Amino acid sequence: MAPRPRSAQQLAWKYEVSTRTIERDILALQEAGVPVYAQTGRLGGYVIDKTFTLPPVNFTAAEMVAIAMSLTGADGTPFAFASRSALRKVLAAAPAGQLTEAAELMDRIRLIGTGRPAPGGPRPGDVAGPGAANGVRPTEGAAAGPTGAKKAVPLVIQEAITTRHVLLIDYRDRRDVVTAREVEPVAFAGTRAHWYLMAWCRLRSAGRAFRMDRIVAAVDTGEPAPHRSYADLNVDVPHALVSLPDLAG
Repeated sequence: MAPRPRSAQQLAWKYEVSTRTIERDILALQEAGVPVYAQTGRLGGYVIDKTFTLPPVNFTAAEMVAIAMSLTGADGTPFAFASRSALRKVLAAAPAGQLTEAAELMDRIRLIGTGRPAPGGPRPGDVAGPGAANGVRPTEGAAAGPTGAKKAVPLVIQEAITTRHVLLIDYRDRRDVVTAREVEPVAFAGTRAHWYLMAWCRLRSAGRAFRMDRIVAAVDTGEPAPHRSYADLNVDVPHALVSLPDLAG
């Protein structure tokens, strides 16, 4: 609807439908509670209450983090400033509770090596993975099954990291053997080649890095996990290669 009244005939002409269709749709809107009413007079027609506005679009904590992470590759582009400005507007409109949750989730993300993580094989200058040498060992393996079968896995893991719940995961190792493990999720870690779940593995009684695309299934057990930090996992990656992404850019 426009700020000034529009007759059914004017609306029918604009939207290329019959006046009967317009009147039927207006009635449906009124029955749904939309404040549309008819204004009488020579210049009358249908109008909508000026105080009526659409509800604000609120982003979840995970969505805000996703936006921030997607912008890690925008630096150096002509749109870097504009993209960061857009993110700050999203954050400014977010409720305090969601903003706090987003900041807590962002604090559990580590970027390892140069550039942002991306799908595909290793690239020059990339590290082999979190703890590839003597500390936390990546639990390597073949690619997991069909993508559709594990669509909810990243979401389950993300929520468990945020709520500090123990996870039960099925993981496929390099010999194509799937094992069930209870893990205490700590953080996400991304290299230029892969994303990893950094966790304390109860099966091995040690910190481990699980490649996300090799986690076949994940279930949140609801059991509170002991408080562990990224440093508690003894990740053997030079400090200079590890960075904490900033939610605000």
